[in-house]
Amino acid sequence: MKKLLLLLFSLFLLNSPSVFADDISDFEIEGMSIGDSLLDYLSEGEILERIEHGIDKNSYFYLKEPNKFIEIYLRKEFPTYDDVSVFVKNNSTSKYLTNKNEKYIILALRGFITYIEDHNSCIQKRDEIIEDLSKMFPNVQRRDELRTHRVDPSGNSITDGIDFSLDSGGVVDAQCSNYEENFRILNKYSEGFSITVVSAETIRWFKDK
Repeated sequence: MKKLLLLLFSLFLLNSPSVFADDISDFEIEGMSIGDSLLDYLSEGEILERIEHGIDKNSYFYLKEPNKFIEIYLRKEFPTYDDVSVFVKNNSTSKYLTNKNEKYIILALRGFITYIEDHNSCIQKRDEIIEDLSKMFPNVQRRDELRTHRVDPSGNSITDGIDFSLDSGGVVDAQCSNYEENFRILNKYSEGFSITVVSAETIRWFKDK
């Protein structure tokens, strides 16, 4: 059975936990890392089409600058994940693009496995990953958080997650989402396990509400 290290480490043979903690660009999800150009995986036309017609264009409405970054789904088949998405600066306008060399640079990655109405299996998968991450990062700050999901005003949808704060300021987060069923169906949401690698720049955006 394939060992589900949903994060693949390009420096896996190095045995110092502090090395892993220092550089978030050493993490890969389906061969992609923070700092890569999305142009290595999609054409510019495909990127712009996804920015214009993104399925989650309004997902971050609660942030102070909800459109500063945009989440782009790759819509390809992957060996491990049902879906993979990346975050880049929103280049549909030049409002936030201060350096043309930053165009389409990946600043966060997310891998997702669907568990519809199967929260227990999702938690089991998450805990497998957390066990591996805890061994790799014995000295890295870990935070466990069960919270209601921001997008559901009823308070009946939750995320149950564990994250590791890295020395670089980035975060590796593994969590399960579990929406209230009527709310999920109405909004055509999926639910399940996600693992996300987030740069310090994107973390600041997420926290600026």
